[in-house]
Amino acid sequence: MKTVEIYTDGACSGNPGPGGWGAILRCNGVEKELSGGEAQTTNNRMELTGVIAALSALKEPCIVELYSDSKYVIEALEKGWAVSWRAKGWKRADRKPALNPDLWETLLRLVEKNEVHCHWVKGHADNEFNNRCDALAVAERDKFAQ
Repeated sequence: MKTVEIYTDGACSGNPGPGGWGAILRCNGVEKELSGGEAQTTNNRMELTGVIAALSALKEPCIVELYSDSKYVIEALEKGWAVSWRAKGWKRADRKPALNPDLWETLLRLVEKNEVHCHWVKGHADNEFNNRCDALAVAERDKFAQ
């Protein structure tokens, strides 16, 4: 299987409000940038959408090194929370509804097709790819914020 590095980020002005996401896929020296946004959304929905879009762009199952500054995304995948929410009918451990089950369902299906290793990176720090994803996300958000 090919190894692909994926960097993602989401941005939102207000929560909810206009939002954007950005993703970078890197494989064998080739980079591809993806981005998009919505007029009315939340930051967590944009974080999830960035990962979904990046994984959806893969043409075959891959080993994925996923980098995100979203602890919501990374911990829910790494610690198995999202799988547990799904098994419990989209309920959290406290029996409250899990947020964004539509996106989590899609994301879990994509994760299960690949070998995904999650890495949390500090946002707005020294990771050039995370910073570029942030710039992509903010540019998309700003298209809706005017």
